[in-house]
Amino acid sequence: MKRVFYIVFGGLLVAIFVPILLGTAIGYARGWPESWRAASWESSGVLPDAASEPEASVRILAARTGRWKGIFAVHTWIVMKRKNDDAWVRYDVVGWGAPVRRDNYAADAFWYGNTPYVVNEIRGEAAERMIPKIERVIAAYPWQERGAYTVWPGPNSNSFIAWLTRHVPGLETEMPATAIGKDYLGPGLRWAKTPSGTGWQVSAWGLAGASLALEEGFELHVLGTTIGIDPKSLSVKLPALGLLGAGSAIGKLT
Repeated sequence: MKRVFYIVFGGLLVAIFVPILLGTAIGYARGWPESWRAASWESSGVLPDAASEPEASVRILAARTGRWKGIFAVHTWIVMKRKNDDAWVRYDVVGWGAPVRRDNYAADAFWYGNTPYVVNEIRGEAAERMIPKIERVIAAYPWQERGAYTVWPGPNSNSFIAWLTRHVPGLETEMPATAIGKDYLGPGLRWAKTPSGTGWQVSAWGLAGASLALEEGFELHVLGTTIGIDPKSLSVKLPALGLLGAGSAIGKLT
């Protein structure tokens, strides 16, 4: 029994620290801006101009976060527009002042100079019906007072987007494996649907837990990181590196 424990414990250590070391090496090789002032926060061009897309749209975006934190995690946010609107509306949670922010940045802005990518999108009538629900759920977000933000293990920017996906029907989304904070459910031992809505998870203060779902597969959550197997995409999920499998690349660090 003791031998089995050592094998499992040793395997977990390898699955956590080897990817982190590799992610650290890749992060340092790529480099990062010396400060937020030196980073680009301009539009990346990932999203179309709102006026060129008449239909309603809701999109969740992610980008690697800043400096050394980018080794481990992405920052996620949500953008939306109603039918025939000529501008996107963006909501993020940030770590200074009042956490929930509207239109602090361009809808598809670089985040600390890192290019965002679209995690999920809903268009047309489904998006039009969803937008008022999203705004109501944002207003009810439980950790929006000043000082509520905690970079690790949460609640943070990824806890905010995961909260939306769990509470807005139709917005269910498989969050990036590197969205540290996505599994923070509140203080104590708690359980909830996974962000994709296709399974269930349990979490202890966001520091330890597990999930089993059709979209996410099987995940272990250790100190905010994710180690998992996703049979649907024939991929594995590792700390710092994210989802690795067919069509993915370590260098992308998604």
